[in-house]
Formats: sequence, structure tokens, C-alpha cells
Amino acid sequence: MMACLLEAPLRISVLSEVTATSRHYVDRLFDPDPQNVLQGVIDMKNAVIGNNRQKANLIVLGAVPRLLYLLQQSSSSLELRTECAVVLGSLAMGTENNIKSLVDCHIIPALLEGLLCSDLIFIEACLRCLRTVFISPVTPVQLLYTDPTVIPHLMSLLSRSQHTQEYITQIFAHCCKTPEHQTVLFNHGAIQNIAPLLISPSYKLRMQALKCFSVLAYENAQVSMTLVNVLVDGEQLSQVFVRMLQRDKPIEMQLTAAKCLTYMCRAGAIRTDDNSIVLKTLPCLVRMCSKERLLEERVEGAETLAFLMEPDIELQRIASVTDHLVSMLADYFKYPSSVSAITDIKRLDHDLKHAHELRQAAFKLYASLGSNDEDIRKKITETENMMDRIVSGLSESSIKVRLAAVRCLHSLSRSVQQLRTSFHDHAVWKPLMKLLQNAPDEVLVMASSTLCNLLLEFSPSKEPILESGVIELLCSLTQSDSPALRVNGIWALMNMAFQADQKVKVEIVRALGTEQLFRLLSDPDTNVLMKTLGLLRNLLSTRPHIDQVMSSHGKQIMQAVTLILEGEHSIEVKEQTLCILANIADGNTAKELIMTNDDMLQKIKYYMGHSNVKLQLAATFCISNLIWNEEDGEELRTRGFCGGSQERQDKLREMGFVDILHKLTQASDPNLCDRAKTAMQQYLA
Repeated sequence: MMACLLEAPLRISVLSEVTATSRHYVDRLFDPDPQNVLQGVIDMKNAVIGNNRQKANLIVLGAVPRLLYLLQQSSSSLELRTECAVVLGSLAMGTENNIKSLVDCHIIPALLEGLLCSDLIFIEACLRCLRTVFISPVTPVQLLYTDPTVIPHLMSLLSRSQHTQEYITQIFAHCCKTPEHQTVLFNHGAIQNIAPLLISPSYKLRMQALKCFSVLAYENAQVSMTLVNVLVDGEQLSQVFVRMLQRDKPIEMQLTAAKCLTYMCRAGAIRTDDNSIVLKTLPCLVRMCSKERLLEERVEGAETLAFLMEPDIELQRIASVTDHLVSMLADYFKYPSSVSAITDIKRLDHDLKHAHELRQAAFKLYASLGSNDEDIRKKITETENMMDRIVSGLSESSIKVRLAAVRCLHSLSRSVQQLRTSFHDHAVWKPLMKLLQNAPDEVLVMASSTLCNLLLEFSPSKEPILESGVIELLCSLTQSDSPALRVNGIWALMNMAFQADQKVKVEIVRALGTEQLFRLLSDPDTNVLMKTLGLLRNLLSTRPHIDQVMSSHGKQIMQAVTLILEGEHSIEVKEQTLCILANIADGNTAKELIMTNDDMLQKIKYYMGHSNVKLQLAATFCISNLIWNEEDGEELRTRGFCGGSQERQDKLREMGFVDILHKLTQASDPNLCDRAKTAMQQYLA
């Protein structure tokens, strides 16, 4: 019992002792004798090296504002100012909380101001501390760009010494996060100033310069196009990068050089069939995916490779047969296993925490590999347990893994064969529907894109998805603020309505509501408008369906058609709208809505004489359907309509349609010519 009582006061006294000794360091910073202050700062420097507790204590006791004050005082000796910068740099080497405290005390503007001094040793001390602060994830990188004079000044300091080069390139590599940052650095001569460092004798410096180029070139055509023409010591920059890819170079260098070449290629500065890509970059990135590499190297290698070949089917085909890549990626899901050869316990702990990153990278790479080629998709789905892995990936706790898994699924869902086989066998639609319930927008976009493919008419998943009450969910997507989600919602409904039975069509119209349908027909996004027209076209197919939809919504639909045909829309939009009109003209009762609307008939006439063949063809379809001689005369007359095909034909002749058709039988476009001849024959029948 005694021991327990003693323990607590003992701990407190030890802590207060530490704080007391720390207090003594801070007190000395306020000594009236400058020599004592200098000695106090030097002693403090020696006390904090490698001692995180001591660093934290000094920060709590207010050492930072005093050190910054001394650093900024012009009356302080250069030696004192330099030692203050060194101590601050050491405090920054501690925990993230230390960095937060330093940033809150406005260390960054104070150090940046220090760079205006002419003394090199002081400048290097300030830069070293700035580097440590800026490479921390908790520091807002924007602070480097607040004052527009900072970047040009840093550029001018680059040539002062090897240390200034090392710290400044490291700062640039860490603080270039947005297109705006890339532009600022580019405009102030980053490329010309940093390129010579790629052939520096110092490996550290070559590496930092390389990292700078990878962040500058990422998704940036201006930078990439400039890099192609840069010469370093008479050699093209891209060739310098290729040399850095060689197997005898450190892995970090190979990977970063591969990134630079990848980004230049994706920006269009290097062709995808260039040897530097096909024979050097791609094989290097595939090597990075092998079991022998560290976890982070495998992640970075796979993600960069996925990005490199994303738009290019040839690179996808080459990669798929390089070093058994497809089966090599299967190992990403088995790592680290209980029998891992990792003897370093720290490493094992780290890898267990980060194993999800491997799964995410593998899904991304599979998505990229399978985005175009049917044989590659087959190869992927036949890899051991692949579909099960994707299904479990869809419900992982990590949002990034879920997103990558759904991207992979989307890529594979472009295959008719996979939709009919593995997708059906694994009931992929169930976890996909679950994912759609409450996910962030980026996951929703991918998941709903995949759902669009699962709802195609030849997909066996279409029926069970329909029965699961998906229509309400899709209708809610059409109300999203995100154009991509509105497109996918309406696209899925369009696929669902294709050759659907009347019950499904009625349900879609009911759930969507006519108001929302017509809101989508005036959507500012052309893709949304096109898919909505596609939905309408699918709803208005087969005569009984056309007549039923038009009897309840005819007025509004005709109004919408009028607005689109009169508006400033693309040829594609107008063509789709005329096709809807042709479907309406094919109805039994629905065609009267056109025949009794002279304004609409004039519009059809106008488009038959349009300069664009597609619009002429679609308009001629409308007339062809209106003329069509079914045995409909009797029935329609008895129901009070203006008559059957004979009356329609007479009215259309009076309006000059026969003359136009006659002219079109001489059209140079064979399809248009045939369509006009068919229509003329119906007149003569």
C-alpha cells in the first residue's frame, strides 16, 4: 500500500523538476547581457537535440516567441540570430504539435524575412528550419505563396550553395500542390533553375530536383511541353530521366523518374509509342509491383502505372503481358500474410496498418488494365477469387479502397461477357446497391456508372435490380447538384426503359414526376439533356406505350420538343429530339398531336431542308411515319379525329411536303435518298 502512495507524488516531482530545468533555459533568454543570452541559446540547442519532451516543455513555457524576437532584432548579433534559427529548427524536428505551435507563433514570415539577410550561414539556418516546417503535413503550404516576392527570392538564393539548393528544392517539391502553385513556380523560372541540379554530384540534390519535376509536370501540359525541349549539359531532359530509370539506380530514383516520364506522356509531351515509354518507363513501373519491393514502392508503382496507361489500349495490352503483371497483382491482396518474411517488427506493424493501400492500388491498376480490352478483362476475372475480392472491397472501411474497388468493377462492367457471367454468378449488384445508399459523391458517381451497365438489356442483373426498388434511388440522383450524378441517374433510367414493359415505364414516369422530367429537359448540362431525351425516346417506343404516354403527358412533351427545336442546341440534341417526334408520329392516336399542330409541321419542314444530313434524315422519318398507310382510317374517324392516312397525306401535300420529298429522292446521301423514296412510295400506295 505504501508503495502505491509514494508513486504519484514521485511522478509529479519528476515532472516539475523537468519543467523547472526547462524554465531556467527560457529565463536565460531574457538576460540583459547579450553574451549570456547567446550562451543560453547554445545550451538550449544542446539540451533539445533528440529530446522531444524537452522540446515540448520549452514550447509550453513560451520559448518560441522570445527566440523569434531575438531572431528578428537587428541589434542581435549574427551569431545569436543564427543560433536562434538552429534551435527553432530543432524544435520543429519534434512532433506535429510542435510544428503547429511554431506556425501559430508566425515562424514562417519571420524566417522568410530572415532570408533577406546577406549572411549565407544565417540564410542556410533559416532555410533548414523552413524546410523542416514545410515538409510537415500540418503546415498550410499556401503560406509559401502569401507574399509574391518570396518565390523569386528563393529562386535567386538557389545558386548560393549546395545547402540552399537542397533545402529550397525540397520546399518546392513539398509545396507544389495545385495548378496555381505549378504556374507560379513555372513563371519564376523553376525549370531553368532546377534542371542543372539533375546532374549534381550530390545524390540528395539530384533526387530533390527530380521530385520537383514530378510535382511540376503532374497533369500540366505547359510544364510538360517545356520539359521536352530542355537540355541538361547538352542532353535532352527526357533522356536524363530515362538514365535514372536504370536498374542499378536507387529505387526511389527509378520510381520518381518514371513518374516524370509518365506525367509528360499523359500531358501529350511524349508519344505513348515512344521507346522511352514502352521500353523503359512501363517495364520499370511493372518491376515496382513485384513482391521484392517495399509496400510503399508497390503502391506508388501500381498507381503510376495505372495512370500511365489509362487512356491507351496499346499500353494496356503491353502491360498485361509484361512479367505476369495480372497474377503479380493478386499478391497485393495477400500481404502481409502471417508467414511474411518480415523480420523487422516495426516494418510489419507499419505494413499491417497500410495493407489497405496495396488493395486500393491493385484495384486501380486492374481498372486501368481492363478499361478497353475484352481479353484482359477475362484474364482479370479469372485471376484467383478476383470477383470475391472486388465484392469485399466494396464494403471495406477505407473509403479509398471502396472507390478503387468500384472503379475496377466499372471497368469490368464494360464487358458484355462479364455482365452475363461473373457479374451474375457473384450477384455483384447487391453490394453495389448497398454502396449507393449513403456514399460520398465520388463513390456515387462510379457506382452509378457501373449500375448503368448492369441495367443494359442483356444483363441478367437487370431483373433483380428492378425488383429491389432502384427506381426511387435513381430518380433522387437526377436531383443532385452534381452534373455527373444527374447524368448517371437519368442514364440508368434510360437503360431501364429500353424495351421495358409498360409497368416499368409507368413506374419511371410516376417516380420521376413530370415536373422533374421537364426540368431535366432544360438542364444546362448537355449530357443530362441528351440522356433525358434518350429516356423519353425509350419511353415512347411501341405504339400502345406511345399512345398511353402521350395521352397523359402529350401537351407538355410537345411543348418541350418545341422549346428544344427552337433553342440554341447542338446537332446531336436536335437530332435526338426529332427522333422522339418520329416516335410520336408512329403512335396511332399520338400522331394527331403533330398533325393538328401546324407550327410543329413547319419545323419538320424546316429541318427536312437543313444543311445537316442527320437532321434531314430524322425529320424525313417523322413525315414518313405520319404518311404511313395503316388500316387506321375507320377507327380514327369514328373517334372524332381528322381522319386516317388519306386526310393526313392530303394535308401534308398541301403544305408542300411532297415537293420536298421529291427533291430529297435526288439527295447525295444514300440513306436520305432511300428514306425519301420509301416515303414517296407510301404516297403512291
